[in-house]
Amino acid sequence: MSKTPGVCGGDACIRNTRIPVWVVASFCRLGMNESRLLDNYPTLTATDLANAWTYAAAFPEEIEIAIRENDED
Repeated sequence: MSKTPGVCGGDACIRNTRIPVWVVASFCRLGMNESRLLDNYPTLTATDLANAWTYAAAFPEEIEIAIRENDED
Protein backbone atom coordinates (compact mmCIF):
# COMPACT_ATOMS: atom_id res chain seq x y z
CA MET A 1 0.00 0.00 0.00
CA SER A 2 1.13 3.51 -0.60
CA LYS A 3 -0.01 6.96 0.43
CA THR A 4 0.88 9.87 -1.79
CA PRO A 5 -0.23 13.40 -0.95
CA GLY A 6 -2.46 14.70 -3.72
CA VAL A 7 -3.27 11.22 -5.08
CA CYS A 8 -6.71 9.87 -4.18
CA GLY A 9 -6.95 12.35 -1.35
CA GLY A 10 -3.88 10.86 0.30
CA ASP A 11 -5.73 7.59 1.01
CA ALA A 12 -3.81 4.32 1.07
CA CYS A 13 -3.86 2.83 -2.44
CA ILE A 14 -3.07 -0.62 -3.73
CA ARG A 15 0.42 -0.83 -5.25
CA ASN A 16 0.92 0.94 -8.55
CA THR A 17 -2.77 1.89 -8.81
CA ARG A 18 -5.09 4.67 -7.84
CA ILE A 19 -7.46 2.20 -6.20
CA PRO A 20 -7.87 3.10 -2.52
CA VAL A 21 -8.03 0.29 0.01
CA TRP A 22 -11.28 1.69 1.35
CA VAL A 23 -12.93 1.19 -2.07
CA VAL A 24 -12.31 -2.56 -2.17
CA ALA A 25 -13.18 -2.84 1.53
CA SER A 26 -16.46 -1.04 0.86
CA PHE A 27 -17.34 -3.33 -2.07
CA CYS A 28 -16.54 -6.33 0.10
CA ARG A 29 -18.97 -5.06 2.74
CA LEU A 30 -21.63 -4.79 0.05
CA GLY A 31 -21.19 -8.49 -0.69
CA MET A 32 -18.76 -8.44 -3.61
CA ASN A 33 -16.46 -11.45 -3.38
CA GLU A 34 -12.78 -11.49 -4.31
CA SER A 35 -13.40 -13.15 -7.66
CA ARG A 36 -15.78 -10.40 -8.68
CA LEU A 37 -13.40 -7.70 -7.41
CA LEU A 38 -10.63 -9.18 -9.54
CA ASP A 39 -12.96 -9.28 -12.56
CA ASN A 40 -13.94 -5.64 -12.03
CA TYR A 41 -10.36 -4.51 -11.38
CA PRO A 42 -8.25 -6.56 -13.83
CA THR A 43 -5.03 -4.80 -12.79
CA LEU A 44 -5.35 -6.26 -9.29
CA THR A 45 -4.06 -9.64 -8.19
CA ALA A 46 -5.13 -11.95 -5.39
CA THR A 47 -1.96 -10.85 -3.57
CA ASP A 48 -3.02 -7.21 -3.92
CA LEU A 49 -6.34 -8.02 -2.27
CA ALA A 50 -4.64 -10.00 0.49
CA ASN A 51 -2.41 -7.02 1.17
CA ALA A 52 -5.43 -4.71 1.13
CA TRP A 53 -7.23 -6.88 3.71
CA THR A 54 -4.11 -6.88 5.88
CA TYR A 55 -3.89 -3.09 5.68
CA ALA A 56 -7.60 -2.69 6.41
CA ALA A 57 -7.28 -4.97 9.45
CA ALA A 58 -4.27 -3.01 10.72
CA PHE A 59 -5.94 0.39 10.26
CA PRO A 60 -9.70 -0.21 10.67
CA GLU A 61 -10.48 3.29 11.91
CA GLU A 62 -8.78 4.89 8.89
CA ILE A 63 -10.75 2.66 6.51
CA GLU A 64 -14.02 3.25 8.37
CA ILE A 65 -13.57 7.03 8.26
CA ALA A 66 -12.74 6.97 4.53
CA ILE A 67 -15.80 4.84 3.74
CA ARG A 68 -18.05 7.07 5.83
CA GLU A 69 -16.68 10.30 4.33
CA ASN A 70 -17.07 9.02 0.80
CA ASP A 71 -20.56 7.65 1.41
CA GLU A 72 -21.59 11.15 2.47
CA ASP A 73 -20.38 12.61 -0.84
